[in-house]
Amino acid sequence: MVKRARFQDDFKNEEPWRVFRIMSEFVDGFEVLSKVGPAVSIFGSSRISHHDKTYKLAERVAYLLSKAGYAIITGGGPGIMEAANKGAKAARGKSIGLNIEIPSEQKPNPYVETLLSFHYFFSRKVMFVKYASAFVILPGGFGTLDELFESLNLIQTERIGKFPVIMVGKEYWQGLVEWIKRVPLKKKCIQEEDLKIFKVVETPQEVVKAIKDFYSRKKT
Repeated sequence: MVKRARFQDDFKNEEPWRVFRIMSEFVDGFEVLSKVGPAVSIFGSSRISHHDKTYKLAERVAYLLSKAGYAIITGGGPGIMEAANKGAKAARGKSIGLNIEIPSEQKPNPYVETLLSFHYFFSRKVMFVKYASAFVILPGGFGTLDELFESLNLIQTERIGKFPVIMVGKEYWQGLVEWIKRVPLKKKCIQEEDLKIFKVVETPQEVVKAIKDFYSRKKT
């Protein structure tokens, strides 16, 4: 009983310090990212090799966005994240990585120039959204889908203002889009208007155009 009580006391004492750690992640993120200017968050699989055409696609997307004046924010790891940071660096743009501490020990890719590390996924997610002028979603797994649907939900529920959510690669995303129309829309779990929150494109040039078009319409 004494050991159990001591364990409970230690656990209770640990919780307030966890709050300070969370606060420090937000403070560091706000301080660094508030200075970068317009930025685009790019998401995609960490498992894509540099031989894959999707890697080259992500690299080109980031390159053109950097040339258009946007900082590039990624999760800081390998695969699509590495490709995007590589493209930003090649364009001499701002290349930012928001790394996450996970059991597999994700190491920052060598093309990240501004690195922030996070212990908590939720504080990292806030940074992706708060400082993004757009989300660009390339092929990826559960983590990529999580970022995609969270952004759609935040816009749908008006928790954040509208901004472009662009899915790149029709072959990869078309099946998901068709399912959304065939099942959730048909059952009226979403509205027709919700389908306008995102856009599916094929080329890097279309990504840049979609973002430019969105903000030119917003000014008028």
